Amino acid sequence: MTDHRDAILHLWGRQLYERQGDPLAWVEAVLVATGRPPTAVTAAMSGRLDALADSPSDPAWLLFRTVAKLAANLRGDGHYDADLGTRIGPLALQLGELEPPLAGPLGDALGHPPDGPTSLVTVHAAELSRNRTIRMRAIDALLEWAELGHPQALAALSEIASDHRTQDVTVWAKALNRIALFGDATVEPGLLRALADTGHRGVRWSALACAELGFRRAVPLITALLEHPDPMVREGACEALGLFAEPASVPALTARLNDETDWVRSRAALALGLIGGERALAALWQAMMERRNPKASYLASAIAAFGPPVVDDLIALTSDPDPDLRALACRALGSTADDRALPALERIAAHDLARTALGGLVATAAKQGLRTAHRIRARTAST
Repeated sequence: MTDHRDAILHLWGRQLYERQGDPLAWVEAVLVATGRPPTAVTAAMSGRLDALADSPSDPAWLLFRTVAKLAANLRGDGHYDADLGTRIGPLALQLGELEPPLAGPLGDALGHPPDGPTSLVTVHAAELSRNRTIRMRAIDALLEWAELGHPQALAALSEIASDHRTQDVTVWAKALNRIALFGDATVEPGLLRALADTGHRGVRWSALACAELGFRRAVPLITALLEHPDPMVREGACEALGLFAEPASVPALTARLNDETDWVRSRAALALGLIGGERALAALWQAMMERRNPKASYLASAIAAFGPPVVDDLIALTSDPDPDLRALACRALGSTADDRALPALERIAAHDLARTALGGLVATAAKQGLRTAHRIRARTAST
């Protein structure tokens, strides 16, 4: 228990209260077990904390006053102070070590602390079936143990990911957001079932988890989610297909460039940029040239991802009669950080005072492009 002593004992203190069927009777038993005078126990149970003001500051009295505050809260508004509760375990253990005659009564009142991380993780896993507040605390704790590589925590998280039907959707999402910590081939069947359940509120995270783990059998199911009525799901599907870099999904992603929701259009463009290839570039270029959306800087970013092969065409576009296209070309050129782009951007920044449909200057777009290019180049030089 040495490595995780504090965490284990704090959990123990919290659990001591939460497991009590009659909290006030439990509180009184703990007070009695400290060996303090019966008059002090009576004062504490009646809420007269002022009577304890002059009590000594030794460990026994410190535990006594801590539990007395819990009693006062419970008698007053019925509220359990979790911060106070987490102190009980460490204080009781310390008192039992300092005053061995009290170890027996305290053990009877409190029980024994967990014997190590495995006991702690077992408690967290069991808490996933408790109320929402406890569930959220439990999943966060399991993820922390998983970061430390605890095998039982990893197994508990794998179990969560394997059956979406039994999980709180927030617990499910929290686990899947960290799928790289614990995910392996054993969770694939469960994630595929979750993907097929398109009415499940966590289907977006199922798609992203499959992409994170490279489960390519999920690609057709994720592609179908591009038609989902929820834009958040469509956006997640775009992101997942981009992570897969799946060329076969280019036509479906191209259709999402016309999505009614702007962030879905943006994510579809970024996905096409990640996938690459002639078809993806042609789709992005066509969408940019058609100027279907004046706020289409995401198209410029996606085209820039194709790197040197697109630079000459973008430079040529800076001479187009349409100021919106010139501005988009400037933004894309800046993101390429290519040597050939800098003279064109400097020229436009100095001379192009035309305004775009949104009222901005093309020169301003060129200056932004220059700043982006210099920032990228400086970052590259420092690595």
